[in-house]
Amino acid sequence: MTWDYLISLEHLKTIGITIGIFLLFILFRKIFTKYIFKFLLKIGHKGKTALFPNILAAFERPLQWFFIALGLYVSIQYYPHYHAIDEPMYKLLRVFVIFLITWGLLNLASSSSQMFRFINEKTNIKLDDILIPFLSRSLQVIIIAISISVILQEFNYQVGGFLTGLGLGGLAFSLAAQDAIANLFGGIIIITEKPFTINDWITTPSVDGTVEDISFRSTRVRTFSQALVTVPNATLANEPITNWSKMGKRQITFSFMLMYDTPTTIVENAVTKIDEAIRTHPEVHQETIYVKVNNLTDQGIEIMLNFFTASTDYDPYINTREQLNLRILNILKEEGAEIATPMRNFQTEQE
Repeated sequence: MTWDYLISLEHLKTIGITIGIFLLFILFRKIFTKYIFKFLLKIGHKGKTALFPNILAAFERPLQWFFIALGLYVSIQYYPHYHAIDEPMYKLLRVFVIFLITWGLLNLASSSSQMFRFINEKTNIKLDDILIPFLSRSLQVIIIAISISVILQEFNYQVGGFLTGLGLGGLAFSLAAQDAIANLFGGIIIITEKPFTINDWITTPSVDGTVEDISFRSTRVRTFSQALVTVPNATLANEPITNWSKMGKRQITFSFMLMYDTPTTIVENAVTKIDEAIRTHPEVHQETIYVKVNNLTDQGIEIMLNFFTASTDYDPYINTREQLNLRILNILKEEGAEIATPMRNFQTEQE
């Protein structure tokens, strides 16, 4: 092309039309996003299943970028000198489409997607909350691996040779990845044996808190001080794990001392009223309740209490303790029973 042709009216007109075609696709993209996509979502939500809206939501952003890529391709096709870059442009477009499809599939396979919930509802396959993030990451790894393989083939790269190279370096790789493999198998053990699930409160020698996430390599636990602790799965799989969320009830046990000069009738009345207060509390488990004169010590008359709250959650548990402690103090005051000093420290055990 000569300089005279480049600045000629005919060439400038061609460039203007080319740019106009591209801008037309940009406009159509905005129309699609604002009207057509919302209309399709509205129709999808009226259906019996949420699968179609989930697919649309997963591919919303990739579709928007597809219109840009398509507009660029069509506008360049219109340009009369396109043949010079025909094959490279077409190859790049195919790669970009593969990337967009991969993007949408990754969105669909993410743990935040409702796809797994849909599978739970519509099939006999019941997925535990602990399994969903693990399956999600597995699917995403597979999708990425397939996409990379397809893109390499687009550039005429022999995937077989690449895999052979991986095989030759497999020994060195396996030695370097021993910890990663151990953590992967640790994650599999956690999923299959299910010592805990997402949102469970666990205690191990390594951590004490609520499980937030489980990945291939590690488990993330939120401590009660709001710190986020990441524990390798291999470590967790080899440690004793106490799962407090699996408690059917939660124990409260403590004792206090009354003065030795407290009349026996007052002691008996106080014990009877405390026992009644505990038994009539709506948050107390009725199966095991003990309020007894447990021992006569050099400090005074020991009154032992042992019972369980019906809820294992911390808030109702601590609220029940507070309510009963205040009620016990009122009963002792009403009966004229005096707590001996020094008073034994309250102890709480959980079971």
